[in-house]
Amino acid sequence: MDEKFINLSLDNIHDQHLCCAISDKKHQCGVDVKKQWLKDRLREGHVFRKLDANGKVFIEYAPLETAWVPVVGENYLYIYCLWVSGAFKGKGYAKALLEYCLRDARAQGKSGVCVLSAQKKKPFLSEKRFMLKYGFEVADTTDEGYELLALSFDGTMPHFTDSARRMSVPFAGVTIYHGMQCPYIPNCVEQVRLFCEQREVPLQLIAVDSLEKAKAVPCVFNNWAVFRDGKFESVQLMNEGAMKKLLGL
Repeated sequence: MDEKFINLSLDNIHDQHLCCAISDKKHQCGVDVKKQWLKDRLREGHVFRKLDANGKVFIEYAPLETAWVPVVGENYLYIYCLWVSGAFKGKGYAKALLEYCLRDARAQGKSGVCVLSAQKKKPFLSEKRFMLKYGFEVADTTDEGYELLALSFDGTMPHFTDSARRMSVPFAGVTIYHGMQCPYIPNCVEQVRLFCEQREVPLQLIAVDSLEKAKAVPCVFNNWAVFRDGKFESVQLMNEGAMKKLLGL
């Protein structure tokens, strides 16, 4: 494959676009927040690898010990996102990016690689069928059908934290846990806040702004999680339209 890939670094992060929010001006605030978050994460071994082109083609992963997710295990890499969109599909980019991650894991002497998925395909999560082709298997699961997939090199397996299995919160209304690693989040938070304020829907927005908070989230979580009347609903990002659907308005 002749196309060039780039890994973000402290030297080039200011000059490179983030593929997932490549041209939408309303997400510029989120891009700035993400880049600031990434500066600290890159020092921890976090990797953001992208195609050197004007498109959404990238993989993002980190050592599981410092990954902001309620998953634990020893010496694993955790994949936050593997995204190839639009006209870039069908060109082998997803394969190239995933294989890079697997080679990197082996070169570092890692025990394996894991990723959040689901029994049935869900937005914003890696597709289970694709991961299984590379030897990933179900390492852990929840009653709601979410799965932690893992490719183990040494027989060990990661798992969800005990808090992640609760999948409930004591709040009548809408609860959203939101992280800092997705450029779309600040705009989604603002849309949700205004929507609920205008319709007098009880809302609590909980910023997951530290590794400790991320490991203790009471549900599966990649960077966003939604509850309604205490019951877990989805890890899908919410805008005004999605809120209307969630609340049946």
